[in-house]
Amino acid sequence: MSKHVFKRAGFLAATVGITGLLSAGVASAHVTANVYGPQPSKGGYGSIFFRVPNEEKDAGTVKVEITIKPEYAFGSVRTKPIPGWTAEVVKSKLPSPVTTPSGTQITEAVTKVSWTAQPGTKIAAGSTEFQEFQISAGAFPTNLDAVEFPATQTYENGKVVEWNQPTPANGEEPEHPAPSVKLAEKSADGHGGAHGGDAKAEDSHEASSSSDNTARWLGGAGLVVGALGLGVGAGATLRARRATAAASSKNSNTEGTE
Repeated sequence: MSKHVFKRAGFLAATVGITGLLSAGVASAHVTANVYGPQPSKGGYGSIFFRVPNEEKDAGTVKVEITIKPEYAFGSVRTKPIPGWTAEVVKSKLPSPVTTPSGTQITEAVTKVSWTAQPGTKIAAGSTEFQEFQISAGAFPTNLDAVEFPATQTYENGKVVEWNQPTPANGEEPEHPAPSVKLAEKSADGHGGAHGGDAKAEDSHEASSSSDNTARWLGGAGLVVGALGLGVGAGATLRARRATAAASSKNSNTEGTE
């Protein structure tokens, strides 16, 4: 009885640990848009962090480009400097003017933001590194519940990956989903997110990074527990076999004496 219990416990622990690690890897394998701190609200401003993991075994990431749909009419986009990367914000003339919640007419809006690695810099080849690219943008649309940011990831070997597939209504994630951010409703005073929310976003970002490290540690601990469980189960099986063999030998000796 105890032998089977140990074996099942060891197998389940190992399965849970390995599944946790694999799930964490799959979940973080694509380009995502993340918010640390208050959610950007309709008609307001906010910070967005684009997390870009490397997936190519033999090539590093050297360029990331985010497309902003003209209908969003972002009049302002700022990038946070990243050592070793050059950022570029591109504005384009809109087909027709867009009036912001404050009454300002926007005739030009930001349509692209890109980051290009300087010589000697890249997101390293393999699957052990990622980089986050931050923008502070707005004003966000007032008539949408979420905004999408199709992304293009370029590797040093020339391979280009488009992260531009919208998530369908059923919520099933496509192979290359476009990064997206949900928008909160306007606050009671009629204003959206504040321009000065970046400091709070940074603090929350640190907390999130700590949570990521904790999750990785727990996943590794699950794997260790699983391995220990398998070891205990194997030890129990070995002891049971030895006990059975000893009993058989004792019975054989007793029968010979009689």
